[in-house]
Amino acid sequence: MLYRRFGRTNLAMPVFSCGGMRYQYKWQDTPWAEIPADNQHNLEATIHQALALGINHIETARGYGTSELQLGQILPKIRREKLIVQTKVSPTANSVEFSKTLEQSLNNLNLDYVDLLGIHGINNAELLDQTLRPGGCLEVAQQFQAQGRVRFIGFSTHGPLEIILPAIESGQFDYLNLHWYYINQTNWPAILAAQKQDLGVFIISPTNKGGMLNQPPARLMELCQPLSPMVFNDLFCLSHPQVHTLSIGAAHPEDFPEHLKTLELLSQADTILPPILHRLNQALIETLGQDWCETWTQGLPDYTEVPGQINIRTILWLRNLALAWGLVDYGRMRYNLLGNGSHWFPGEQAKDLECISHQQLQQCLQNSPQREMIPQLLVETHQLLGGAAQKRLSQS
Repeated sequence: MLYRRFGRTNLAMPVFSCGGMRYQYKWQDTPWAEIPADNQHNLEATIHQALALGINHIETARGYGTSELQLGQILPKIRREKLIVQTKVSPTANSVEFSKTLEQSLNNLNLDYVDLLGIHGINNAELLDQTLRPGGCLEVAQQFQAQGRVRFIGFSTHGPLEIILPAIESGQFDYLNLHWYYINQTNWPAILAAQKQDLGVFIISPTNKGGMLNQPPARLMELCQPLSPMVFNDLFCLSHPQVHTLSIGAAHPEDFPEHLKTLELLSQADTILPPILHRLNQALIETLGQDWCETWTQGLPDYTEVPGQINIRTILWLRNLALAWGLVDYGRMRYNLLGNGSHWFPGEQAKDLECISHQQLQQCLQNSPQREMIPQLLVETHQLLGGAAQKRLSQS
């Protein structure tokens, strides 16, 4: 295993982490007596396999249902100094409630302390304020830290840069978990800001949210040759030294080997990646047109500025991925979260466009060089990707 310094924590972090959101029994809290033995055996086998490979960072959250409780049956049996344990707790308006939830996390894990505590899901201004304001959730976390029950404090986010950057620049955090991978590089300025503050950088779900790469479409497989899309994406991410670790959302012990192929390729990344990157870019241009590829993001309104809160940017992004690289199933999964994802994946689908006048939509798009095309593209994208409403995993 390869390790990187995790920012100012100085922890030697494996470049792959064992994320804890896919091997648990349920997304809802469940009494220990009701958790099936075979599920627990699978979880423990997954942890043991991770450790055997040198992946000693075990990451979970209070919001991951039975994950903490199940980990609490195995982690205390492992030499504590061999582990880097992270859990995450969502901010609340009432800091007493946050304290109780954090206490429950530590009790579930059956550990005296966690190495890393993340304030989970700082996705909008309200949640950032609940975290940073005097008497807020960060102060509670710092109290646990003063008691020796938390070593380092960070945050996780699915939010936009206008939320992530102020959180980083507050100087209050040691690390962050965020989304950044080949198909979505929007948060690169946040990674550079984290580097400037010497924060550890953990990439959330690069395989699933990075394109459902455990089930890649034939078109993407062709474009990523000689690598699998999963290995290409891992190599792309880890070729940037500002990135310290990628989460492997392992559901079974067998989920690690494909990722590990990346390690032997890192020294050759400068040779391996450019031809693949060129093919992917050419596929975008050949499918969508060079003018579209160069200008489609320009002048797009935030979803909060669009009648009906239609998330135009996200919808067009998913269209690009589906048409150019065959990521139709991924596009459907993400598109049908719109309207159901709350602040984790905000905004609405394009299904109600008929309720918005052409004049209203053109007013929103007045700064876009593609304003004449976009209304019809939104309709076409809904026809391509629309379907049954999706729920976040934690809602399932």
